[in-house]
Amino acid sequence: MEQLPAPRTVVQLPDGTHAYIDPNALPAPQTSGPQVVHIHHAPPDRTIQRVALGSGVGAGAVAAGVYFGPLLVGVLTAMAANLALLALIAAVCAWGVVTVVKSVGGTDGKAAATNLSKARRRR
Repeated sequence: MEQLPAPRTVVQLPDGTHAYIDPNALPAPQTSGPQVVHIHHAPPDRTIQRVALGSGVGAGAVAAGVYFGPLLVGVLTAMAANLALLALIAAVCAWGVVTVVKSVGGTDGKAAATNLSKARRRR
């Protein structure tokens, strides 16, 4: 009767692929000191997701939060930038109107500009 081949073990290689390897051919594990884990090899922090899943929120809600969270930050940032630009344009227009009224209007224009300036300060 033929002899069966030696048992083999499935091992995951560093590149993620799997291979059959004879267990006797594997090197002995090294136990010299603590293993150093570099920061770029550390798994991502999923504390918020674990808390959400532990509190009974479904995985779909966690996935939606992971997807829409950064999207929401981007939208709010864009809105804030637009509002800042509009505020700048409004300030420049107001300054331009006051300057034109002062220079063109004579005494009535200067009085109107003064009233406009006072009204702006009261806000």
